[in-house]
Amino acid sequence: MNRRPAPRTFTVLGKTEITPNMLRVTLGGEAMDSFPPDQPSAYVKLRFAQADSDRPLLRTYTIRSQRSDAVDIDFVRHGDGGPAARWAEDVQPGETIDIGGPGPKKLVDPSADWVLLIGDMTALPAISANIEGLPADTRGHAIIEVLHADDIQQLTAPDGLDIRWVINPQPGDNSDLLCDAVRELTWLPGEPSVWCACEFTTMRRLRAHLRDERSVTRQQLYISSYWQHGRNEEAHKQAKRADSDADQGS
Repeated sequence: MNRRPAPRTFTVLGKTEITPNMLRVTLGGEAMDSFPPDQPSAYVKLRFAQADSDRPLLRTYTIRSQRSDAVDIDFVRHGDGGPAARWAEDVQPGETIDIGGPGPKKLVDPSADWVLLIGDMTALPAISANIEGLPADTRGHAIIEVLHADDIQQLTAPDGLDIRWVINPQPGDNSDLLCDAVRELTWLPGEPSVWCACEFTTMRRLRAHLRDERSVTRQQLYISSYWQHGRNEEAHKQAKRADSDADQGS
């Protein structure tokens, strides 16, 4: 049986405001000596101590980029953010954090006739890493929802990949904007590979559209919810598990 590697202790090297609503924390130190290479888009588990429990509180984030001596993790800034977002705002260089993982990377299939990437700001780090790894001749679309026009990032993408930005200052409260943008998309000829990650309710609506109206097969589709409006990560995990069981049985 494969055992999960022990958590590594990373040192905060610095912080960068990427956009008004996206903050990047750069981590390094001795943990990088054993951290596997080429992990952009892989997920990790940030571990936070709990005063009333011996078990750490876990929060899942994506490796946005990696160098030999450091990794970057991007955090969406929320006015009522959870423990990870608050930690990112308050942490200072020299402080440390224990991190589990990395888990497996989830990548769009570049061998497909074309690709479609869909997501909100929580998925932007993974989408960005996916796009940067695509071959130069890739064709397709990326539809990315952000909180404000100032949150639009300059991404290095193949010439044949059209990127559309959707502005939604109330994600979770309003799932129509991202869903409508996907519905309005002109479908390219050939077989697609579709990658989608966003809020739970929005994910379910998009999954139904992609499968039922666009005939995207399970093999052509990676889809996940990264968060759930009004729920913490523990409650979201329970909802994801129940939804996955129901979807597998359908």
